[in-house]
Amino acid sequence: MLTYLSIIVTAIFVNNIVFAQFLGICPFMGVSKKLSSAVGMGAAVTAVMALATCVTWLLQYSVLVPAGLEFMQTIVFILVIAALVQMLEIVIKKIAPALYAALGVFLPLITTNCAVLGVAILVTQKGFDLGQSLTYAVATAIGFTLALTLFAGIREQLELVNVPRPMKGVPIALLCAGLLAMAFMGFSGIKIG
Repeated sequence: MLTYLSIIVTAIFVNNIVFAQFLGICPFMGVSKKLSSAVGMGAAVTAVMALATCVTWLLQYSVLVPAGLEFMQTIVFILVIAALVQMLEIVIKKIAPALYAALGVFLPLITTNCAVLGVAILVTQKGFDLGQSLTYAVATAIGFTLALTLFAGIREQLELVNVPRPMKGVPIALLCAGLLAMAFMGFSGIKIG
């Protein structure tokens, strides 16, 4: 049980996929202008990341490794992620058309979100079993959603304050993202010696 708890805490706070590993920056910057879009993207990424990790883990250890095709890992994983995103896009378009419109081009871009592919590859590199892999994927997606929603809240507040003209828009957003990353790095502690 402690292993699962440490996986969860580490994935969400210590090695946050956005603030510590700097993966998933494209949707982080693109979908974080409104809190509702950020939450929707976080939910979509969570679903894709959990499903993709389970499917890719099963493919890795039941097909690729036994057949000696580990070198095909990245290509197979990308194909699995692309198929899952297409299915998710169809479901969101049918169930929540407003969210589908709000996410716009960023929903199909989940396919190229390096965070999703990164997690699928990381669980195999870390040697996690299926349960640990799923836990890591969901915790990482929660960390991604946390980063996205925190940043969206900050960006919404920045629209209400008087920011100097040269810093409006992207410059102040990048400065705030850097400060958030530094704050999250504090969770990793100080290493001496």
